[in-house]
Amino acid sequence: MGACANPPLYANRKVARPYHVLICDDQPDVRHALHLMLKGHGYTTESVASPGEALAAARSGAFDLMLLDLNYTRDTTSGEEGLNVLDSLEKQGNSTPVVVMTAWGSIDLAVEAMRRGACDFIQKPWDNARALAVVRKQAESEVRRRTELEIAASVQQKLFPHAGPALTTIDYAGHCAAAQSISGDYYDFLDLAPHRVGFVLADVSGKGVPAALLMANLQACIRTQSAAGISNLTDCLHQANRHFYDSSTADRFATLFFGIYHDETRRLRYVNCGHCPPILLRASGALEILDSTATVLGAFTSWTCEEAEVELAPGDTLLLYSDGVTEAENPNGEEFGTDRLIAMLRHPRPAFALVQDIAAAVSEFSAGSRSDDVTAVAIRAH
Repeated sequence: MGACANPPLYANRKVARPYHVLICDDQPDVRHALHLMLKGHGYTTESVASPGEALAAARSGAFDLMLLDLNYTRDTTSGEEGLNVLDSLEKQGNSTPVVVMTAWGSIDLAVEAMRRGACDFIQKPWDNARALAVVRKQAESEVRRRTELEIAASVQQKLFPHAGPALTTIDYAGHCAAAQSISGDYYDFLDLAPHRVGFVLADVSGKGVPAALLMANLQACIRTQSAAGISNLTDCLHQANRHFYDSSTADRFATLFFGIYHDETRRLRYVNCGHCPPILLRASGALEILDSTATVLGAFTSWTCEEAEVELAPGDTLLLYSDGVTEAENPNGEEFGTDRLIAMLRHPRPAFALVQDIAAAVSEFSAGSRSDDVTAVAIRAH
């Protein structure tokens, strides 16, 4: 983008592509005027006329900026319709910056809009220079943010295991689809000793960069202890709890499932730290739930846990998953839920195919919108 402190508008710069702006306003003449103004300075635009269309278009993630009117045909003064759109955008995991527009602008309304996620506002009738300055500033910030997130996402992907040690009695696989480029979930396969593998799936509270940094911190802590030969689950997680507590603020915590599988005995020792209870589907069709044996990590200095154990017989399938799977919502507000997950488990397939199919099913169910990370680890006994 160059080193200028205040670079000129797009038409005077060389960039990889023009900035793409979504315009949402119920008045055709307003949409047309904004399109002409932005087109004249090198931007591309798409226009929609209603809050519902704005939410649908935002789900594509194709825009560098959204210009959102706060008042529509049902209401012309309070801005409530536009404020509701901001709430819905946050709920569906929108990360594109939003600049709100209103002909009834006030400081209170602008403050409320930015409290709900808007990054700036334009008052109608707008001054072209002021409007273009706002659009340029926010669009350029978004492009820089996405570039940085792409780098961070690439680094994070390298932290996920792409393979684990081969065992004779099980096959296993994991998959993580981040809600916002980078994830606060993580899974890991730990090569602990001959014939033993550790399975970890964790979900750090919050989203975005802060959650991803804490995730990497927690993963490094558990990997370091595993590399040092610590195979006692209780000791390892006590250390992890202390480290996470010391490394984070009071409002941060992590749910985590940590199990160690012994290939020779077919037994899995585990601790479930407040995480979604894994589902064990027996070859007979019976279901078992691996409930919590400890509270979440990082919330308390005084922390205790208990180990539990389960045997994996030939034909059994164990699924670890994050709440982003079962709590994913469709456009009608219905959750994906555990029943759909169990139904997928009842159709036998390799572990790799199962986790990929779960991610695809959740994405289709939620119409491509994710407000939380979707992570799953499948273990199939044979």
